[in-house]
Amino acid sequence: MSGFAIARSSLTTSLKRYSRSWALWLVLLAGPIGARFMIARDDGTGVQIAIRNHLPIMTSGMLGVSLGIVVSTLLLPIAYLYLRSNVTRRQPWQIEEVTAAQRIPIALGRWAADASVMLGMLATLTLAGWFLGWLIVSGPLDLIEISWTLWLIAAPSFMGLAAIRILFDAMRWTRGAWGDVAFLILWLVSIAMPAAVSSLPTSFAVNMYDFPGFVRPMVGTAPSAGPDFSIGSTNALKPGRVRLNVFEGLYAEGYIASRFAWAGIAVLVAALAGLVYQPHTVRRKGRIAGAIDRLTAAGPPPVVIADAPPARSIALPFAGLVLGEFRLIGSGRLFLLAGAGVVIAGLFGDYRHIGSPAALLLLVFGLVAHAGRSEARGLLALTQTTFQPPMLRRLAFVLAGTGWALLLALPAAAVRFSVEPVVLALAVGAAASVVAVVLATISRSAFAPRLVLLVLWYGYLSS
Repeated sequence: MSGFAIARSSLTTSLKRYSRSWALWLVLLAGPIGARFMIARDDGTGVQIAIRNHLPIMTSGMLGVSLGIVVSTLLLPIAYLYLRSNVTRRQPWQIEEVTAAQRIPIALGRWAADASVMLGMLATLTLAGWFLGWLIVSGPLDLIEISWTLWLIAAPSFMGLAAIRILFDAMRWTRGAWGDVAFLILWLVSIAMPAAVSSLPTSFAVNMYDFPGFVRPMVGTAPSAGPDFSIGSTNALKPGRVRLNVFEGLYAEGYIASRFAWAGIAVLVAALAGLVYQPHTVRRKGRIAGAIDRLTAAGPPPVVIADAPPARSIALPFAGLVLGEFRLIGSGRLFLLAGAGVVIAGLFGDYRHIGSPAALLLLVFGLVAHAGRSEARGLLALTQTTFQPPMLRRLAFVLAGTGWALLLALPAAAVRFSVEPVVLALAVGAAASVVAVVLATISRSAFAPRLVLLVLWYGYLSS
C-alpha cells in the first residue's frame, strides 16, 4: 500500500470516529454560540481587545481580526482539550504497530482529520461572524474581509495545534500528564514571544515569532512603542472607540508569508511525529529509575488477621469514606515528599504567592489522578453497587481534597499566627476539588481536569 493510500485510510478512519462523537457537533456549534461572547461591547461584556486603552471601531476587517485573535490566543487550550480527550485519543496501537504501514502517512492522516475538525469549527465561526457583522459592523458589511482576516490569523494556529497534539501522542513521555504541562508552557511562550518582539520593525523573521498572529494586525507596520494593546481585559479602558487600519498590519512585510510558513511547519511537525513515533512498549528501567520506584512505592500490605475486630470506621461510614479518599489522594511516598517540600516553602515569604500556589500545584496532580481513577467507566459501574452511592463518594472526595489543602497550610498559619493561609487553603482546596471531580465525572478521565486546573493554577499564580 502506498503512503498516500495509508494517509487516506488513516484520515477516513479518524473522521468516521469523529462523526460518531456527540462532542463533534458541540464543537461545530461552538462557533455560532461563542461568537456572541468574543467581541467586546460598550457595556463591558465580551473579550476586550483594546488599542491604547480604547476599544476599536468594529469594521468588517476588525471583526474578523477580533474573532481570529480570540481564537488563536485564548481558545487554543480549549481546542487542545477537545483534541486530546476526544474519541481519537485511543489509538488501536495493538494492531497498528504490528503492521508494515509507515508511521509518517498514519500521522499525517490523523493530523489531517484533527485539522479538518478544527477548520470546520472555524467555518461555523465564519458564518456566525457574518451574522454578527450584520448586527454590529460600523460601515459597509464585507463578508470577504471578515472571512479573510479570520482565517489568515486563526487557521495556521489551529493547524499547528493539531500537529502538536499528534507529536505529543507519538512520544511516550508526552502521552500523559507531562504532555499537558508541556502544552501549557508552549501556549504561554507562544503568547509572550510575540509581545516581546512587537517593538521590532516588521519582517518575515520577526513575524515568525508570532505563532498566534495577533501582533501585526494591531500594531501595524511601525514598531510598538510600549503596551499599545491588550487582549482579554484591561482595568483602564477609556470611553470612545478608535479606528484601526487592520489591513496595514495584515499586508505588512512578511506577515502573510509567516502565516503560510506556520501552516507548512504544521505539516512538517505532523510528519516528524510519524518519524519519531515510539511504540507502546514497557521499557526496562535502569538502576536509578528502579531505585526511585522502590523508594516511592507504597509499602507492603498489612498482615491479614482472620479474627481481627471490625474496622472502627464502620461505626461512622461517611467518616471512613472521607479518610479513604484522603489516603488515596495522597498515596505514594513521592506525594508525601513533595508535600513536605510544599510545607517548607510555605514557611518563607508571601504565602499567597509562594506557599499557596505550590500547594495547589501539588494538589492538581493528586486530585486529578485519583478522580480519573475513581470516575473511569469500568470502575464507576462497580462502585455503583457499593453501600454508599457515588455522589456521596464525590462529596467525600471534595472534603478530603480540602483537608489536604488545609493540612499543607497549617504550619504556615502557625508560624505566622495568621488565619490567611487557612482561609486560602479552604477556598483553593475546595475549588480545585470541585473542578477535578466535576470534570472527571463528565469526561471519565484525568486529562480534562488536569489541563483546566493547570490553566487556572497559572492564573492564580500570576494574579
